[in-house]
Amino acid sequence: MATIEECRTALDKLSDNLAGAEGDVRSAAALNRSLSCRITDLDITFVGRLKDGRIEVLDTLPGTPRERAQIRLTMSGDDLVSMVNGELNFAKAWGAGRVRLEAGLRDLFRLRSLL
Repeated sequence: MATIEECRTALDKLSDNLAGAEGDVRSAAALNRSLSCRITDLDITFVGRLKDGRIEVLDTLPGTPRERAQIRLTMSGDDLVSMVNGELNFAKAWGAGRVRLEAGLRDLFRLRSLL
Protein backbone atom coordinates (compact mmCIF):
# COMPACT_ATOMS: atom_id res chain seq x y z
CA MET A 1 0.00 0.00 0.00
CA ALA A 2 1.34 3.41 -1.02
CA THR A 3 2.07 5.88 1.77
CA ILE A 4 0.87 9.47 2.06
CA GLU A 5 4.37 10.63 1.10
CA GLU A 6 4.42 8.40 -2.01
CA CYS A 7 1.02 9.74 -3.06
CA ARG A 8 2.13 13.32 -2.55
CA THR A 9 5.28 12.65 -4.57
CA ALA A 10 3.12 11.14 -7.34
CA LEU A 11 0.94 14.27 -7.42
CA ASP A 12 4.06 16.45 -7.61
CA LYS A 13 5.37 14.31 -10.50
CA LEU A 14 2.00 14.57 -12.25
CA SER A 15 2.16 18.35 -11.83
CA ASP A 16 5.64 18.42 -13.36
CA ASN A 17 4.44 16.25 -16.27
CA LEU A 18 1.51 18.59 -16.92
CA ALA A 19 3.72 21.68 -16.75
CA GLY A 20 6.08 20.19 -19.33
CA ALA A 21 3.33 19.05 -21.70
CA GLU A 22 2.80 20.46 -25.17
CA GLY A 23 -0.19 21.01 -27.48
CA ASP A 24 -3.63 19.68 -26.52
CA VAL A 25 -2.45 18.34 -23.18
CA ARG A 26 -0.99 21.71 -22.21
CA SER A 27 -4.21 23.43 -23.27
CA ALA A 28 -6.37 21.02 -21.26
CA ALA A 29 -4.23 21.47 -18.16
CA ALA A 30 -4.50 25.26 -18.37
CA LEU A 31 -7.76 25.25 -16.40
CA ASN A 32 -8.07 27.17 -13.15
CA ARG A 33 -10.20 24.88 -10.99
CA SER A 34 -10.33 23.58 -7.45
CA LEU A 35 -9.13 19.98 -7.32
CA SER A 36 -9.32 17.11 -4.88
CA CYS A 37 -7.71 13.69 -4.99
CA ARG A 38 -9.28 11.25 -2.54
CA ILE A 39 -7.08 8.28 -1.63
CA THR A 40 -9.53 5.64 -0.47
CA ASP A 41 -7.19 3.16 1.21
CA LEU A 42 -5.51 5.89 3.28
CA ASP A 43 -8.79 7.74 4.00
CA ILE A 44 -7.25 11.08 3.07
CA THR A 45 -7.91 13.76 0.47
CA PHE A 46 -5.37 16.06 -1.11
CA VAL A 47 -7.01 19.39 -1.90
CA GLY A 48 -5.70 22.19 -4.04
CA ARG A 49 -5.95 23.76 -7.48
CA LEU A 50 -5.23 22.94 -11.07
CA LYS A 51 -3.85 26.29 -12.21
CA ASP A 52 -1.64 27.39 -15.10
CA GLY A 53 -0.92 23.78 -16.04
CA ARG A 54 0.21 22.72 -12.57
CA ILE A 55 -1.36 20.97 -9.60
CA GLU A 56 -0.90 22.97 -6.42
CA VAL A 57 -1.64 20.84 -3.33
CA LEU A 58 -2.76 23.17 -0.53
CA ASP A 59 -3.71 20.69 2.19
CA THR A 60 -4.12 17.04 3.12
CA LEU A 61 -7.34 16.30 4.98
CA PRO A 62 -8.63 13.20 6.72
CA GLY A 63 -11.66 11.61 5.05
CA THR A 64 -13.79 13.48 2.55
CA PRO A 65 -13.61 17.29 2.54
CA ARG A 66 -16.76 19.26 3.29
CA GLU A 67 -16.43 21.43 0.20
CA ARG A 68 -16.68 19.77 -3.20
CA ALA A 69 -13.87 20.61 -5.58
CA GLN A 70 -14.69 21.40 -9.20
CA ILE A 71 -12.54 18.43 -10.32
CA ARG A 72 -12.61 15.35 -8.09
CA LEU A 73 -10.47 12.21 -8.42
CA THR A 74 -10.95 9.11 -6.27
CA MET A 75 -8.66 6.07 -6.27
CA SER A 76 -6.32 3.96 -4.16
CA GLY A 77 -2.82 5.17 -3.41
CA ASP A 78 -1.30 2.29 -5.36
CA ASP A 79 -3.38 3.19 -8.43
CA LEU A 80 -2.30 6.85 -8.23
CA VAL A 81 1.38 5.90 -8.04
CA SER A 82 1.01 3.31 -10.82
CA MET A 83 -0.76 5.77 -13.14
CA VAL A 84 1.80 8.51 -12.66
CA ASN A 85 4.62 6.00 -13.23
CA GLY A 86 3.01 4.86 -16.49
CA GLU A 87 2.21 1.36 -15.21
CA LEU A 88 -1.58 1.80 -15.19
CA ASN A 89 -3.61 3.29 -18.03
CA PHE A 90 -6.12 5.87 -16.76
CA ALA A 91 -8.84 4.96 -19.28
CA LYS A 92 -8.65 1.25 -18.43
CA ALA A 93 -8.62 1.95 -14.69
CA TRP A 94 -11.57 4.34 -15.08
CA GLY A 95 -13.48 1.80 -17.19
CA ALA A 96 -12.86 -0.89 -14.57
CA GLY A 97 -14.11 1.39 -11.77
CA ARG A 98 -10.72 1.65 -10.08
CA VAL A 99 -10.59 5.41 -10.65
CA ARG A 100 -13.39 7.96 -10.48
CA LEU A 101 -13.26 11.38 -12.11
CA GLU A 102 -16.04 13.85 -11.41
CA ALA A 103 -16.25 17.31 -12.94
CA GLY A 104 -18.61 19.53 -14.89
CA LEU A 105 -19.34 18.47 -18.45
CA ARG A 106 -17.30 21.28 -20.00
CA ASP A 107 -14.28 20.42 -17.82
CA LEU A 108 -14.60 16.71 -18.67
CA PHE A 109 -14.43 17.53 -22.36
CA ARG A 110 -11.31 19.61 -21.85
CA LEU A 111 -9.69 17.00 -19.60
CA ARG A 112 -10.26 14.12 -22.02
CA SER A 113 -6.96 14.85 -23.80
CA LEU A 114 -5.15 14.37 -20.49
CA LEU A 115 -6.66 10.94 -20.11
